Amino acid sequence: MPNPAPPMIAELLGQLEAPFTGEELFDHLSDIVFFIKGTRGEYLVVNQTLVLRCNVASKQELLGRTATEVLRPPLGEGFAEQDRQVLRTGQALVSQLELHVYPTRDVGWCLTTKLPLRRKDGSIAGLVGVSQDLRLPDSGGDEYEHIADVVAYADRNLAEAPSVERLAEVAGMSRYQLDRRMRRIFGLTTGQWLLQRRIDRAQRALRQTDSPIASIAMDVGYGDQSAFTRQFRRTTGMSPRDYRLAGRSED
Repeated sequence: MPNPAPPMIAELLGQLEAPFTGEELFDHLSDIVFFIKGTRGEYLVVNQTLVLRCNVASKQELLGRTATEVLRPPLGEGFAEQDRQVLRTGQALVSQLELHVYPTRDVGWCLTTKLPLRRKDGSIAGLVGVSQDLRLPDSGGDEYEHIADVVAYADRNLAEAPSVERLAEVAGMSRYQLDRRMRRIFGLTTGQWLLQRRIDRAQRALRQTDSPIASIAMDVGYGDQSAFTRQFRRTTGMSPRDYRLAGRSED
């Protein structure tokens, strides 16, 4: 159970004209999608960034609707399943690395966190979440020079699925030291960055080539096509086949 608000905060919130949701604050953060959802996964509060990403005219077009109603199949189903899991189990989803594909055709990586909202009796009342865009690294900076060999090695050897330990050896650092540097440069752990690299290559191959999905899986280090499909679906909300078909229908 979350800790109760300190008396001073409770007193302040009790003096407000309207309940504080954070909506107006998040309206000013263009790299963060913010939302509060009800027990069906329906949007109750959204920020302006989500409105723009969903290519609608106003917040009212999103309120009361679920992800599957806002995003065409199969894009919204992955997000809706996340919502159902958080609402069903009460377990938070923290820093989930995801590739988002919006109706605007914008594609971008983000880290998503969803937390359950509980009533006073402990039951689940809804959820609150954010998805923050990953920042682009400064490849010309001094920090990047220290991991340039790691980036090059990973790109050359994705098919062999290099481990984090191997990348740390290439960098001449401990795993902890490499993770710290990767977080400063990419905003990701080494493992998350490696996953991003693999899925990036896979989604480009799915959109730009006719290579069999099994071959693409092997090219990015998955000896088992089913394991690749599970990870791709978890990361993008779509199976590799659906992702390929969606890309071609847009083209």
